[in-house]
Parts: sequence; C-alpha cells; structure tokens
Amino acid sequence: MQVQLDKSQVRSQRKISSSSSGLVNSTHWRGKSKATSGTRTLYARTTSFCAWNATSFCAWNTTLVETYDVAVVRVPEAKIALSTASVYPESTAAAFEVAARLGYDGVEVMVWTDPVSQDADALKRLSDYHGVPILAVHAPCLIITQRVWGNDPWAKLLRARTAAEQFGANVVVVHPPFRWQRDYARDFLAGIKRMSDETDVRFAVENMFPLRARGRAVTPYAPDWDPTDEEFPDFTIDLSHTSVSHSDAEAMLASMGEAMTHLHIADGTGLSKDEHLVPGRGDQPCAELLETLAASGFDGTIVVEVNTRRAESRADREADLAEALAFTRLHFVAAADFIAGLGPD
Repeated sequence: MQVQLDKSQVRSQRKISSSSSGLVNSTHWRGKSKATSGTRTLYARTTSFCAWNATSFCAWNTTLVETYDVAVVRVPEAKIALSTASVYPESTAAAFEVAARLGYDGVEVMVWTDPVSQDADALKRLSDYHGVPILAVHAPCLIITQRVWGNDPWAKLLRARTAAEQFGANVVVVHPPFRWQRDYARDFLAGIKRMSDETDVRFAVENMFPLRARGRAVTPYAPDWDPTDEEFPDFTIDLSHTSVSHSDAEAMLASMGEAMTHLHIADGTGLSKDEHLVPGRGDQPCAELLETLAASGFDGTIVVEVNTRRAESRADREADLAEALAFTRLHFVAAADFIAGLGPD
C-alpha cells in the first residue's frame, strides 16, 4: 500500500522522538540520511513497526515488506548559528559552550557591554577552544552600546569588519542609523555600499520597528526602520522585528530578494515590545519562511536570536535553545518529491 502525503504531512513526519531506544508504531515516521550531499531521504512505513536504538538509527522489520513512498528533500548548505545574545544574562563565553553542546554550526557575536564580546583575540580563543566558528559579527548598534568601541559609527563598522575578517566570518549585522546620528544617516547608504566594495564581508542591514506609545508610532531610525526602501547590497531579516512592526514577513523577504543574506529566526505575538520568542511560539510565519528559503537554495546564515532571560536555570535555557535549533533544522528543507518504491536498503 502506498501513502499519498501533502505538504503538511511532510512537515509532521520530520518530528523525531528523542528517546534512545524502543519500538515505534507504524503510523510514526523516521528519517534516514543518505551520503549524497544536500539531500535527505525520508521513508514512510505503511505496515509493521520500526525498531531503533542509539547505534542503529532504524532497523526495519524484514518479515513484512511492502511498498513505501520515498520522500527526497533537499537541505541547503546554510549554517545555523546561535546569537551570543540568546544566553543573556549569561556571558558571551557561555554562548560558545552552549552552542558546542547543543550542536549549532557556529555563533553570531553580539558586540555589547560584555568585555569579552569586544575583544577579538579573546573571542578567537573561545572559538578555537570550543570548536565553534564565529559566522557573523553584530556591530554595536543598540542604545545600550552607543559607547562600545567609541562614538564614531563608521569606526565601529570598520572594527567589526576587521574582527569578522580575523574570524573568517562573512557577515556584519548593522542597524539603520538613529535619527540623532544625522551625518551618519545622511551618508549611510553610500557608505555601506562603499565598504561592501572594499571587502568580502557583507554588511547586512537589519529591519527594525517603530516605537509605540499611547496609540502613536514613532520612528527612531533614519530614514526609516524598514531598510527595504533603499538599495542596500545585503539585508538581515529579523522575525521578532517584523512582529513588532506588524509587517508581512514573507512580503518583506520578497522585497529584499537575493540581497537577503542573513536571517534572525525568532518569533513574536505582535506586541509593541521586541519579544524574540522561540520560533513556533508566536504568530510569525517562521516555518513557511524557512521552507521558502530552503526552496530557493539559500546559502547565507540563519541565526537563532531568542530571549531566554526568564529561564530559571541553565537547563531551562538550553532546552529553549535546543527547541529553537530543532525547529529551524526541521523546517529548513525544500519541498519533497515522492518516489514510489520499496523501503530502505
């Protein structure tokens, strides 16, 4: 018997149990990786059961062999990184340890008030010690980091680029200028283009959001919180920020086009504050956007940037970050093509 599945069922079949051994009912689904780069083969079992354990991921019952549907999905080469901000109030150093333990592909360093985050040599030592590459640098653009690395915003970007080059990272995340940074704002587009031409490092300008109070929206950024009105070479899209700004995240992704080279995956519920929820816990189209990027062969960097400040322990924090990573890997696959045939070899 063959099984016909639609896209929603493909998504549900990739939900993998974390237990180390046991018998799995035939209505459940399990994945098996092929050696072929960039593909993953999923098998739909229509009868009998699947027995699996830690050493043999899936041992199929050979006494009841029937027809399977084989779903081949393409997984692009993009890396999934952990923002060091995601472990706050723990330290930047703790983020490397957590990323290594949970299996992230690397980290994005948020340069802020933690002295270690400002020290390129210390960061390189952490990266080497934990075996966790630094894939991106977030320049100190926040209100609370206005004096980190000095007061000159262009000097900050140059220092961020130098650090990225030292790490072998290819992205510097930057926010639009604040309105009071008039000279910086006036030359921002031309300056970003000029700096991009001088290096292989990409300066990915991030979408922000208006501030709301008493029913009014105030834009603290110049020319706007939405950078897509300008032709920047590279963009970062942040899904917590699209929630705050009540933007259509998929439409914003489309407007960025191929210039969208960096993703901050998070979630939100449309509140006026920047929530940075674990993806899947809000109302943003996190799964849909990941699948769209996978279908396009996205080869940039996906960064989990979530708020774990309320976690009561390191274990709780790591559970949230593990869930965010699992969600991202689960949905960052291209749509499946079904091939009728027998089960796995």
